Amino acid sequence: MEKQAIIKEIKQNDTIIIHRHVRPDPDALGSQAGLKEIIQSSFPEKEVYIVGENDPEFDYLVKMDTILDATYEGALVIVCDTANTPRVDDGRYVKGKKIIKIDHHPNVDHYGDIQWVDTTASSTSEMIYALYESGKEDGLVLNDEGARLLYAGIVGDTGRFLFPSTTKKTFQYAAELVTYHFNRSELYENLYSVETHILRLRGYILKEFEMYDSGLCAVKLTKELLEAFQVSPDETGQLVQVFGDVKGIKAWVIFVEEDELIRVRLRSKGPIINDIAAKYEGGGHPMASGATIYNWEDADRVIHDLDEACKNYSK
Repeated sequence: MEKQAIIKEIKQNDTIIIHRHVRPDPDALGSQAGLKEIIQSSFPEKEVYIVGENDPEFDYLVKMDTILDATYEGALVIVCDTANTPRVDDGRYVKGKKIIKIDHHPNVDHYGDIQWVDTTASSTSEMIYALYESGKEDGLVLNDEGARLLYAGIVGDTGRFLFPSTTKKTFQYAAELVTYHFNRSELYENLYSVETHILRLRGYILKEFEMYDSGLCAVKLTKELLEAFQVSPDETGQLVQVFGDVKGIKAWVIFVEEDELIRVRLRSKGPIINDIAAKYEGGGHPMASGATIYNWEDADRVIHDLDEACKNYSK
């Protein structure tokens, strides 16, 4: 099985470098850093690093390591929660001697010498806990900090256990993780507290939005609008679920204009959207995806594709 092959590689390598996707979310960071904690707790003699851009929004979770290119020589590289190679944060991942992919997104981009992809898992953090469970007899140890990180990743990617991806196994793993010593209240506060300027923009969106007859909502956050509310493009991730409770909605998309591109955040309550995201340099889950476009004409094309998907969807 893939888990045993991964554990074998971890045991055989002295230097391990762990990557995840660009613009990380709690699951990307939780799985990446949680795996580091497991490996370091289990094998203190190994050198284990996590790399990628630091996102100030998630400083409460973890901060990345800084390493030289030479560190990759002879190293095992593990990429967590990243379906497509263009989305791997830090292109140096190819410099390692072997690459392992651990992910719960559909396996569109087949990369890595070992690939463990489980689309039934709620999150990659859930998979890392499963890896720990499988490897306890081989010496794997989970410490309190690793438990905190994995729990954060599971909570983040299940929307506090509300999303359909949540399974019996998810609840079982979460129940086991909360037996470790970390401050859940503080973690939830950091995950879900919202600054005033974000709330004001959220209020504006809810006041101004219109829903298509098909059940689609689309919002365009231009640079001018973001500047008016003093919201950075990175902070707009806190607005993704803004339409989640709207009655009758089938899917929604939020366009976020940056200097040289427009970030596309897609969510669905039924229609498959990751195939649409793939048309626009993106991908993800069937119900939660992201993409990148470069002009507002392409935004209208995305809206058209989503509108058609909503019209053709039936439960």
